[in-house]
Amino acid sequence: MSAPRRAAVLGSPIAHSLSPALHRAAYAELGLAQWTYDRFDVDEAALPGFFAELGPEWAGLSLTMPLKRAVIPLLDSVSDTAASVDAVNTVVLTEDGRRTGDNTDIPGMVAALREHGVEKVETAAVLGAGATASSALAALARICTGEVTVYVRSAARAAEMRGWAQRLDVEVRIADWADAEQALRAPLVVATTPAGTTDALAAAVPETPTTLFDVLYEPWPTALAARWSAYGGAVVGGLDLLLHQAVLQVEQMTGRAPAPLAAMREAGERALADR
Repeated sequence: MSAPRRAAVLGSPIAHSLSPALHRAAYAELGLAQWTYDRFDVDEAALPGFFAELGPEWAGLSLTMPLKRAVIPLLDSVSDTAASVDAVNTVVLTEDGRRTGDNTDIPGMVAALREHGVEKVETAAVLGAGATASSALAALARICTGEVTVYVRSAARAAEMRGWAQRLDVEVRIADWADAEQALRAPLVVATTPAGTTDALAAAVPETPTTLFDVLYEPWPTALAARWSAYGGAVVGGLDLLLHQAVLQVEQMTGRAPAPLAAMREAGERALADR
């Protein structure tokens, strides 16, 4: 039997996180009976202290807001993927104390789209310009061969997205949120905004929609995703993203691949249904 190892998800707030359900299901399927996965409410101020208490039994950490950038100074190394967006959502801890940061959100987005048949697109649209939008741009850099139009609400957000586009080498056009209905005609639409933000766009879904990637998983479906699906369009949801990034985390933290995607999906769906 393997030695006891620990992992957890950190963030604030964190009570809503589905990560424990996904990771615990993976451990059960992989026969890692000695492994545990918990959640801890940790903000930026408390993060250094939490890291200082980590012992050799710790295998890894999943990080959510507001810790994805705050953690970087506490790490020994950061992957190129994480460095590209200045955001770490995965920390792998070795028994000798080394701390390595990665970002599985970006390849997780690509994998979620691939599972729904989206390998390449000529153009795409991104709704929103927050932290998730930069990860979406990084994912689109891998699959979009042409221009990405980003719909934003402010000049400050527009400047941020232009900066990310230059850094990620993505051809970006900035558009005003007032024209967001036009985004819905793109071959791929990625909605990165908070709950309720895109509800007003549902009435503008075209009769033959293409693919929508809505990063929310609660509440689900969003008004936009429900109308999109009702019109026969393909919908990739936030649970798909959470699942595929967690698969990569499990593989990195445990050293076991492939992670049990089906068991993790079932656990995530069950946890959501129980809420």
